[in-house]
Amino acid sequence: MKHAFETLVGDVRKALQAGEQFTLGYSAEQSQFVRFNHAKVRQAGTVNQAGVQLRLIRAGRQAEQQVTLSGDTQLDSQRLFTALEQLRQTLPLLAVDPYLRLDEGAWHSHSQQEQRLPELSDVLTLLEREAGDLDLVGIYAAGPICRGFASSFGAFGWHQANSFNFDWSLFHENGEAVKANYAGQVWSADDFTARLRQAREQLGFLGRPAVTLKPGSYRAYLAPAAVDEIAGMLCWGGFSAQALATGNSALQRLYNGDARLSPLVSFTEQVSGSLSPAFSDEGSPRLDVALIQQGEARQRLISARSAAEFELLANGADSYESPCALSLAAGSLPSEQILERLGTGLYISNLWYLNYSDLPAARMTGLTRFATFWVEDGQIQGPVSTMRFDDSLYSLLGSQLEDLTKEREMILSTSTYGQRSTGSSHLPGALVKGLTLTL
Repeated sequence: MKHAFETLVGDVRKALQAGEQFTLGYSAEQSQFVRFNHAKVRQAGTVNQAGVQLRLIRAGRQAEQQVTLSGDTQLDSQRLFTALEQLRQTLPLLAVDPYLRLDEGAWHSHSQQEQRLPELSDVLTLLEREAGDLDLVGIYAAGPICRGFASSFGAFGWHQANSFNFDWSLFHENGEAVKANYAGQVWSADDFTARLRQAREQLGFLGRPAVTLKPGSYRAYLAPAAVDEIAGMLCWGGFSAQALATGNSALQRLYNGDARLSPLVSFTEQVSGSLSPAFSDEGSPRLDVALIQQGEARQRLISARSAAEFELLANGADSYESPCALSLAAGSLPSEQILERLGTGLYISNLWYLNYSDLPAARMTGLTRFATFWVEDGQIQGPVSTMRFDDSLYSLLGSQLEDLTKEREMILSTSTYGQRSTGSSHLPGALVKGLTLTL
């Protein structure tokens, strides 16, 4: 795939006319997908696809076009030449882009993460042994994902990362379910087995009589998957330079210095070592960025356009200025002590359907779902009926945060909309003194 991309870059470079500049982004995957129902394979197949995004720039104007690649070198080159000619015809019709800022550096980046992926037969054998008698529904996806970037200024980036992602739910006969996931780059049969057994154990608790709680504030433990839902909301412009400059960020008060989070909270855009490429879709090297350190705002994610518009220094963020590899520093709570430290309160495995109820106050609302349990004296008593929470981030990760777990979970994006995503998060669980349930 890298050789095919290099060939296309050479073709475009030769076809340029005087005064023209180009960028060429590349994305490809060779993915194996398996869908399960009742722990049996119901559908299996592979996806082998590639495409490029060609951008032509001249005299302050830019236009771009997506081109799907066939794998036939001659045909793909012809498709690219056709796209180039269409862009040439389009450019004179466009206005000059006032915020066009190109990275003219001849940077080079190369990352080849070729960890050995598990044999599908090994995955199926373990699944049959550990969950063959259960109503398991899920999707398994695995294979290499590639990203590339090149420009007429001499920049060239290549990124390949092998990964697997198994997302599943175990359904109880009463209709309740436990949602679980195992994903990463280094497969461990022991870790996969442990995850399946933990889900099976939680499934057993779902058979107990449901506990109905009244609205109020409850001590709670949020598992990494639940923290991921909260962190995902922050990615909706929370760290964006453009959103912060226009007053549309949920973290406006934090970055203005009018509020702070718990000293336990340190968020970083940790691109190095992640599944995401070390270069942006705009063609800049992507750096690790300290976003929040010990509860205080530090840097923001700045794209090239925001840098031009607001007179800032770009730091490699993509055009949408959302983290691609968000990391939350670990705390001191050992996982084996979670229930003991929780004492009496809620054990929340997942949150669902989150949205902002008050954006300037960073107040979020959503539902508990799947395996949420009531715990008394460190012992699970039974499942909790689905309830809505409504609380501020400045409470959950601020005044009410008691501790974060020592162990963190690598959570890979399960998005396959158009292509498999390279997004990820590395998060601990969170023990909070109070979580507000409203109904």
